Amino acid sequence: MSSTSSRDVSPPPLKRRKRSPPEHTSCADASESPIAILPAQAQAGRHALRIFSWNINGITPFLPPTTPKITTFLKQPPKTQTPPQPSLRNCCRRWSWPHIVCLQEVKIAHTDTKTQAAVSRHINHPVDPQDEDDAQRHLYEPHFCLPTDKHNATGFGGKVHGVCTLVRKDLEKNVHIKRVAWDLEGRVLIAELAAQGLVIMNVYAVNGTTYDYRDSTTGKVIGTRHDRKRQFHTLLADEVRGYEAKGWGVVVIGDINISRTVIDSFPQLRMGKEHVENRADFERKFMHAREEGALGMCDTFRYDRGEERKYSYRPTNKPWGEGGDRVDMGLVTMGLVGRVEGADILDEEMERGTSDHVPLYLGLSEVEAE
Repeated sequence: MSSTSSRDVSPPPLKRRKRSPPEHTSCADASESPIAILPAQAQAGRHALRIFSWNINGITPFLPPTTPKITTFLKQPPKTQTPPQPSLRNCCRRWSWPHIVCLQEVKIAHTDTKTQAAVSRHINHPVDPQDEDDAQRHLYEPHFCLPTDKHNATGFGGKVHGVCTLVRKDLEKNVHIKRVAWDLEGRVLIAELAAQGLVIMNVYAVNGTTYDYRDSTTGKVIGTRHDRKRQFHTLLADEVRGYEAKGWGVVVIGDINISRTVIDSFPQLRMGKEHVENRADFERKFMHAREEGALGMCDTFRYDRGEERKYSYRPTNKPWGEGGDRVDMGLVTMGLVGRVEGADILDEEMERGTSDHVPLYLGLSEVEAE
């Protein structure tokens, strides 16, 4: 379970390896060209910290049913082999055991401790019971931020939203997990890696709609979900800025629910008035230059892949390839750009699995302590 501590931890002074940005990127103050990466294996540099993110659209398909139906025991064995159950551990193995995996939309009620415990068991359960070597492979500790808002996250018995950060156990002792007081919808979970001067924010940003947004205490309507989305941008940007002021480098990764430009959507970018305003608000607060009062963050996919067209949201109500949006991103503050060792989207139908999103990842080189 995640910690709710708000203690301040100052990172140690660090020496970062200097690199220079590739010509196609607008991110400033970077370093040598990122190394080539095999998307299927998702391997960054040998010593890089590898961070994955995936909106899984519900954890249930990855967990066995708690109680088999009585009819299960009465059925004849199927004539054709049923596909194997999705496995988060199998995903981690396929991705070469990333250090951090940020999951969004896990859809677990905050009172459902059984499901949370099941995630902990099954992320470490061998993919193949006959595989004796699995015991020598990496284990993970899950941390959750689940919705407690009684007025804005009540659908499906509270099984909405929610994020989960899987931390590889050889890294676990060096990671401090915390929530933010302003999020009661299960949208932000922070991992502090003090030894690396690094903060990783697992984010499931608000999707802008005309639905009501209510005061989380009184239940009074105080705006729309579009209004809350822009407020969420402000609060998240302030969180990033606060860490930067203390000397931390910050990674914001997850489902941002924004397509930045025309090359980030197919067949077309959403151009409704509110969506245009939400997009401009995001750019103004996160991506514009510091001189303009923004954070000047770097979109690592664009930094590493130029204008390549890949999408992270792939709707399931259309044949694969007939629509998509790049709404999931990995953003880094400018002090981390020199450490980026590749970023990509695993834009393949197989990687989508039971979700309507595909995973993305980024790699960061290690730092050298002074």
